[in-house]
Amino acid sequence: MHNFKELNVWKESKNFSVKVYKITKIFPSSELYGLTSQLNRATVSIPSNIAEGSGRETNKDFSRFINIALGSSFEVETQLIIAFELEFINKSDFDILIDKLNQIQKMLHSFNKYIKSKG
Repeated sequence: MHNFKELNVWKESKNFSVKVYKITKIFPSSELYGLTSQLNRATVSIPSNIAEGSGRETNKDFSRFINIALGSSFEVETQLIIAFELEFINKSDFDILIDKLNQIQKMLHSFNKYIKSKG
């Protein structure tokens, strides 16, 4: 069992989720139950799955939750691209979010490789 609050990948993804929530506050109110809700749920799924996986008894189980978090990160990336193309996010904010998300994706991939190596 791992203490998820000590994991850098959890800290980064949790902070990223807070940034996304702040950005989605400016989305059109017509998107409240659409893209806003979906993006917020997907972004929260990243640190949530890291946390849930950290409580599992085996590294194999933990790895599965890291894979789910990684999948959620690609879902978030897609939704950010759509939000940008719909002009809900400006170019500067979009670039910052995508760069941070790509860093988190790399961290998740590396961390998953590490967990798998520990059996």
